Amino acid sequence: MTTIDNLVHFETPAHSVAPGPDSLGAILVASGKITARDAVRVMELQQREGWRFGEAAVRLRLISERDLVQALNRQYDLPELLPENDGASAELVTAYQQYHPRTEELRALRTQLLIRWFRRPGVERHVLAVVSPGNGEGRSYVAANLAVLFSQLGERTLLIDADLRNPRQHRIFNVPDRVGLGAVLAGRAGTEAAVPIPGLHNLMLLPAGAPPPNPLELLSRPALPALFTEYLADFDVILVDTAPALRYSDAQTVSFRAGSAVVLAHRNHTRVADTNRVVRDFSNSGTRVVGTVINTY
Repeated sequence: MTTIDNLVHFETPAHSVAPGPDSLGAILVASGKITARDAVRVMELQQREGWRFGEAAVRLRLISERDLVQALNRQYDLPELLPENDGASAELVTAYQQYHPRTEELRALRTQLLIRWFRRPGVERHVLAVVSPGNGEGRSYVAANLAVLFSQLGERTLLIDADLRNPRQHRIFNVPDRVGLGAVLAGRAGTEAAVPIPGLHNLMLLPAGAPPPNPLELLSRPALPALFTEYLADFDVILVDTAPALRYSDAQTVSFRAGSAVVLAHRNHTRVADTNRVVRDFSNSGTRVVGTVINTY
């Protein structure tokens, strides 16, 4: 996945540091990272050298770089999972590492989706399927991280794992999968099967649940578009993970019901002909393909 964005450092310059409750110094004091006396030392160095508050605190070895990143995330209300959080996969780079190069690349993808899909005139159903021709191309990884990024914008985001063949989202987010999409489509559960993700407000996950014997038949039922409609009353963005598009018809069915899809290909792994075939087949069936993403990792 290529990136265009530059890293934006969110700290304010030295002369604009305010002593209010939302200032970086106040956040560090409230979290116990520094004392009020330490804050005075930092401000003295900050004013003398013209540094930012966080930079001065790091130079004085009062906090670590990690402490600074956590404080900045709190200052700008960016939800983040901490390394000590048990369970959630390290694949959630956008939740664990706000300033990682891959996070910036995924933010660039989110920006393109905002332009081409989410804020495009005439688009009323904000449901997007994430598809790819085969296995090992990063569908679940991209879908999970995009869900985190949309939630960080303040959009009420739902991620649905519609890969009823080999679901992964429950493992990525470390949530139970006893009840999920399969049970909802079979009429054995309701929309309450979606679960919140601890530490990431605005984000919920509907796992796939126990693998059913008839995935395509379940996904082809009128219950799926009805489910999308019902969830759209409570969510701004719905992202849908899918099964490999050239191995099963599941992804085409889900994408048609969703209305829009983004196609993922992996460099040096996915055949160009396979990617073109997915784009052509989905477009011919009435799905709007908003773009193709080349995954490089």
